[in-house]
Amino acid sequence: MKVTEKEIREFIELAIQEDIKEGDHSSLACIPAEETGKAKLIVKQEGVLAGVELAKSIFHYFDNNSQLEILMNDGDKMKVGDIAFYVSGNTHAILKAERLVLNCMQRMSAIATKTFEVSSLISDLPTTILDTRKTTPLLRFLEKWAVRIGGGANHRFGLYDMIMLKDNHIDYAGGIEKAISKTNNYLKSIGKDLKIEIETRNLGEVKQVLEIGNVDRIMLDNFSFEDIRSAVNLINGKYETEASGGITIETIRNYAECGVDFVSMGALTHSVKNLDLSLKAVK
Repeated sequence: MKVTEKEIREFIELAIQEDIKEGDHSSLACIPAEETGKAKLIVKQEGVLAGVELAKSIFHYFDNNSQLEILMNDGDKMKVGDIAFYVSGNTHAILKAERLVLNCMQRMSAIATKTFEVSSLISDLPTTILDTRKTTPLLRFLEKWAVRIGGGANHRFGLYDMIMLKDNHIDYAGGIEKAISKTNNYLKSIGKDLKIEIETRNLGEVKQVLEIGNVDRIMLDNFSFEDIRSAVNLINGKYETEASGGITIETIRNYAECGVDFVSMGALTHSVKNLDLSLKAVK
């Protein structure tokens, strides 16, 4: 899903309310409002760079006349000491944008780095690595953007763009058959064409889904490797397959080798540690 300028602008405006409110008094206290300056973004940790395009939007929001000299792009491999870009413009604008740019780029770069590391382990296999909805509230669009930069793909963005019938939905609906039937009737009644994924907890539930049909993807949640291979054989390409549940960097290849179409990992977004980047004045 492509990030729009409207989304970025709304995000920046919310960030301003959190961080700046009535003004950046530190800058106002000691730097003339009309002063101009230059700064550079320094890489202090190896990884995959992400957030450069976002940084451009942030700097331009605060100072439409700011100039950026881009030396590295989103997705580039970075090493300690690299300079990703220079920014020139109003000094107050640079200082107001600084922390927002760094907070976003440090987190996005961490996610892109993790995703690249994981996806590289299965790059020779047809399995696609997916993210999840286990994201930071209000930062999901940035975190999923970073997953794409790192070489992964996005699962559904939210509750509105795909049907996912998980264990609780199935239990509340009265079972697999009722959950699938009610879902298809609902989509027909509202005139929406959304993909339907259903979670299964064992091979017995996989067999139930195959008997009922009317879904697009079957999730194999917390299956053993042996059971995943059995499930993939049972499904036999009739529906997309997705392995999920506690998958780690150590086990990702084992799951992919079972023949599933997708492997989803919440760890891409919920367990990363921000990479170290710094914005320093150029005198």
